[in-house]
Amino acid sequence: MSANGGTKAIVAALLANVGIAITKFIAFLLSGSSSMLAEAVHSVADSGNQALLLLGGKRAKRAATPEHPFGYGRERYIYAFIVSIVLFSIGGLFALYEAYHKWSHEGGIKSWHWLPVAVLVAAIVMESFSFRTAIKESNQIRGNQSWVRFIRRAKAPELPVVLLEDFGALVGLVFALFGVSMTLATGNGRWDAAGTAMIGILLVTIAIVLAIETKSLLLGEGAEAKDLAAIEHAVTDGPEVERIIHMKTLYLGPEELMVAAKIGVPAWETAHELARGINTVEARIRAAVPIAQVIYLEPDIYNPAADRAGNGAAAVSQSQDAPGEASGG
Repeated sequence: MSANGGTKAIVAALLANVGIAITKFIAFLLSGSSSMLAEAVHSVADSGNQALLLLGGKRAKRAATPEHPFGYGRERYIYAFIVSIVLFSIGGLFALYEAYHKWSHEGGIKSWHWLPVAVLVAAIVMESFSFRTAIKESNQIRGNQSWVRFIRRAKAPELPVVLLEDFGALVGLVFALFGVSMTLATGNGRWDAAGTAMIGILLVTIAIVLAIETKSLLLGEGAEAKDLAAIEHAVTDGPEVERIIHMKTLYLGPEELMVAAKIGVPAWETAHELARGINTVEARIRAAVPIAQVIYLEPDIYNPAADRAGNGAAAVSQSQDAPGEASGG
């Protein structure tokens, strides 16, 4: 992912949400609309989330330490997971509570009847610009993937998070506009409460999706099939390696992949020749997949007879090592 592209989308969303939140709070104080309050809190939560993503991106750039020898790249995943919790608790659960409260007390829009509608329409326009920026930046790296696949497979969490947040914000604004408009048309404040409940359900759903996808990244995902094939070809594309005995990959961060493999090598006469061969293979791997920055290769003398004797165990090992479809990110 382009780090600058992700940052640009986050900043655009942050600026939009801060301005929208202030406007919504003013509209709530003047009108008493529960949909406006839910949307204001939603915008505050989104603003905090974007600040968390920016903080996570900055902290992830710290250099490796003895306590964290592989660096802090995965800290971006941690902050993205925190975003899902904030969206669930502050955004979704608060909206559901407010909907229940207003439904029970049959609250409505007390005054300034036109103001919530005007604010919501203006917010939809501003949020659309933020959403368009996120789409534009995502399209630069999405390729021919569907949007669902892009959100599920992206290793950098920022753009998928902003995309889902902006999408949820736009749909939530439509729900709020529906609730407010129906309340003004019928005089029944429960329409406003219903719009608030729809916002709450939407935010909880998005938060759960984000949590599931980010959890997979936190647990550790291996290379995608195309990168794995490129690495395998790079390892065996030369006389230095006869075959890969087994290999594992792991993302240490969105732009850093670890490769660990046990490889069968010819019977080199000297350790110098072996070391030179290993270095050549590592260079080929980095040329094929530049994000493969941490590489551990364990040389071994491949024994075909032993492989045939343990063919069943080898098949199990290979099936475990082969990466499947990543579920998160």
